[in-house]
Amino acid sequence: MIATKILTDRINRIEVSATMAIAAEALRLKASGVKLSDFAAGEPHFETPRHIKDAAIDAINQGYTRYTAVAGIPEIRKAIVARHKEDFGTDYAADECVFTTGGKLALFNAIQVLVDHGDEVILPVPYWVSFKDIIQYAGGVVKYVESSESENFRVTAGMIEAAMTDKTKAIILNTPSNPSGAVMAAEDVEAIVRLAHARGVYVMLDECYAYLNFEGKPVSGASITDCKEHIIVLGSLSKTYAMTGWRAGFALGPKVVISAMGKLQSQSTSNAATFVQRASIAALTSSQDCVVEMKANYIELRDRIIAGFKTIPGITCTVPQGAFYVYPNVSSFYGRNGLSTASDVASRLLSEAFVVAVPGEPFGTTDHIRLSYAVAPEVIDKGIASMKEWFGKLG
Repeated sequence: MIATKILTDRINRIEVSATMAIAAEALRLKASGVKLSDFAAGEPHFETPRHIKDAAIDAINQGYTRYTAVAGIPEIRKAIVARHKEDFGTDYAADECVFTTGGKLALFNAIQVLVDHGDEVILPVPYWVSFKDIIQYAGGVVKYVESSESENFRVTAGMIEAAMTDKTKAIILNTPSNPSGAVMAAEDVEAIVRLAHARGVYVMLDECYAYLNFEGKPVSGASITDCKEHIIVLGSLSKTYAMTGWRAGFALGPKVVISAMGKLQSQSTSNAATFVQRASIAALTSSQDCVVEMKANYIELRDRIIAGFKTIPGITCTVPQGAFYVYPNVSSFYGRNGLSTASDVASRLLSEAFVVAVPGEPFGTTDHIRLSYAVAPEVIDKGIASMKEWFGKLG
């Protein structure tokens, strides 16, 4: 009998999402009756706003349940383009937009149509867990750019330029950042966009948390319209409008790239759910007061959890400037009671303190854990109390 390889090389180049793995273990404990302080899930604790829900219900009742064009109905693409133009001063047409089944699919498809075997993609550290794996799935080579915790994980144009080679195909910028909450300075974003444009390199702007910028007005590198032929915007309604389960994402970019993404989508997911497209139009074209209100709440929750960590000796934590994550450094506890890695800390916090956090290794750092503070205030208070007691016992 001739032995055959079962799995492809490309599937073996990626790993199961670390956040999903932690969430699965947390669900198992919950099912057994354990009460957890859960900071793992990267999603809003808010309900989707009522007017968005109603738009979906109305769409279903009106029969919007059939296939649409793969890239989305004209109305949703026009709504995305109009919202982005109003908020960021960009200049896109409807045929430079594709609506996707979540922001992750927009990223996946963009990487697949742009990155070939051996192409280098520059990725600042820490990074969202899926960036690395999606690049490697496409056969690309990840070029890491290390940022410094002492500089609040700031990424500069000089750091990016130093990592560029003649094999660089793309740069990924995620601001505000998951997991650190760091926000890139507008001048750094512009400098990187102009540098990349001059060298024919694509800049992929992950704007999943763009509206959760606590430092002022949201910023988009796509506002540098004279460089748009090398800019890909990867957007999502998930965090902005508390629509994670709706799977509503999009991409904006040059027609040749958007068309290729649509071609790939035509052979995979086809169109996103029709009634989700209709609901997304309501989200984008109605009052944005709900976005402002949710952002204000996240700032209160951030301040609450940061104040809590300041009461735990041995833990240091940068103050996030956006998104809804904290990324505390727990390395001072290594060598105590059998702890040697962030994974050890996260695992023991879950099994002994019943606090759910994600270890830093999948985000590219070894000294941190990530916690989402998009939770009720009482969850923060209980979780901080549990962590303070657990870390205190380590001595």
